[in-house]
Amino acid sequence: MRITLNNNLESFIEDTLTINDILERKNFTFKMLVIKLNGALVKKTDYKVTSVQDGDELSVLHLISGG
Repeated sequence: MRITLNNNLESFIEDTLTINDILERKNFTFKMLVIKLNGALVKKTDYKVTSVQDGDELSVLHLISGG
């Protein structure tokens, strides 16, 4: 499977992975993330059940507070 992850082409052996699987494999451990799959926001509660497939575009953004 090949996807675009944060504007970079990434390849995985599997045909389908969940968002949670990709976060684990790419070591995204930050607590406050915003995830968009093909331009649509994905709720944190759906990371384990939302499948990412060949050709999808996944954006992972870190939320950082400041002031």
